[in-house]
Amino acid sequence: MTPPVTTIAPVTPLTPTLQRVAQHLVGGLALKEIATQTGLSAVTVRQYLRDIRESLHCPPRCKPPVIVHHLLATRQVATPPADRPAPKLGPGQLLLLRAVAEHSDARNIAIAAKLAPADQRAALDQLLTDTGAQNPTQLVILAHGWSLLPAQPTQRGAGQ
Repeated sequence: MTPPVTTIAPVTPLTPTLQRVAQHLVGGLALKEIATQTGLSAVTVRQYLRDIRESLHCPPRCKPPVIVHHLLATRQVATPPADRPAPKLGPGQLLLLRAVAEHSDARNIAIAAKLAPADQRAALDQLLTDTGAQNPTQLVILAHGWSLLPAQPTQRGAGQ
C-alpha cells in the first residue's frame, strides 16, 4: 500500500508591512519590543502577527519558534547572521532542534525528538546551554544562521 501524499499549502507572500514586523520577530524581539521599535500599538502588532501566522498556514496556537522557522525556511525574511560559530551538536540534539522548530506542543516535540516527554525539558535546557541561546526562538534563529535547519518546512500544518 502506498502512503498518502501530503502537500504543503503555498505560503502567501507577506505585504511589506508584515515583512517589517516579521523581520523584527526574526531579530528576536518580543511583541512589546516590536511595538516600541515600529511605533505601532501592541494590539496592531498582535494582529499583524496573526496575519503572518495565517499567511504561513500556522494554527492559532503556533508558538514563535515555529513561526520564525517558517518565515526563514520560506525566505519570507532574511536570515540574521549568526553572531558565533555553530557548536558541535550530536544527532539527538539536531533532532530536538528540528522538533522545536517544527512543533509547538511539548508532547509533539518530545515524540519528534524521540524523547520521553518527561525528559524533553531537560534536553531542551541542555541544548539551549550548549548553543548559548536564551530561549527556543533564539535557538531557531541561530540554527538558521548556522544552516542547521532545512530550507523548507517539512510538515503539513505547521507546528501541530
